[in-house]
Parts: sequence; C-alpha cells; structure tokens
Amino acid sequence: MSTSNKRPPLLLSRLDVERIEALLDSPQYRSLNTAALRDELERAELAEPGALPADLITMNTTALVKVVDGEQDAHQYELTLVYPRDSDGSGEKVSILAPVGSALLGLRVGDSIDWPMPGGRSARLHVLAVRYQPEAAGELHR
Repeated sequence: MSTSNKRPPLLLSRLDVERIEALLDSPQYRSLNTAALRDELERAELAEPGALPADLITMNTTALVKVVDGEQDAHQYELTLVYPRDSDGSGEKVSILAPVGSALLGLRVGDSIDWPMPGGRSARLHVLAVRYQPEAAGELHR
C-alpha cells in the first residue's frame, strides 16, 4: 500500500452520499471517469446530517480554499460545492464531478489534500474557512 497518496480521514453526510451515488449511477454520468470520487465515497465514515461538525465541507457548502497548483501558483477562492445541475460555469460553484469538487467533499477547516488534475498535474487544496454549511444552518434535507 502506498503512503504517497495519503488522504485525511473522511466524514460525509449519509444523505449526500446517497444522492451522489444516485447521480453517479444515472445514465448521463455513467461514461465519466468517477473512480476517484467513488473511492472517496467507499472509504468515508457516514453520519446523519444533524451530527456533522460545522467546519466540514458537505454538498452546498461555501468554503474559502487555497489552491496551490504547481510550485509557486497559489490562489484563494470562495467555492460552493454543488451538484452538476447547480453548476453555472462561474467558477464559484464547483460540481462534485469536477476534480476539485471531488477533492473538497469531506474536508474540514485546516485540512489539505493533494488531488490529481487534468493533464497529469496535481494541486494541493487547503481549507481556510467554511463560510456556510447547510447542516450548520439547520437545512438538514436540502
């Protein structure tokens, strides 16, 4: 087993996982390479929406993230993790099916993760803050 691809522990909402798995099984997304996202879902510990910590990135969470792509290129973004139907191409809403979206799911403030990007590159994502999380706002079944 390789330790070079060590990932932080993963806690996910049971409801999010059910919805993502249904999405991945739908005809329009079956042809996409979703192996990395499926692997993340399989290794996750699941919890009920009301039992999730407020600093955890769940679906529809808005977070401040630093992305380091390459040795010197670092940028901060405020990103909202969404389902593909809610992605508007603005760059502020990131689909769970995009590599960065898959990487963000289940991270907590202070977590970092290296994630493969298109073209064989890798990026390091670091979660700086959670600005809004539906579960913390009482929106448990959005």
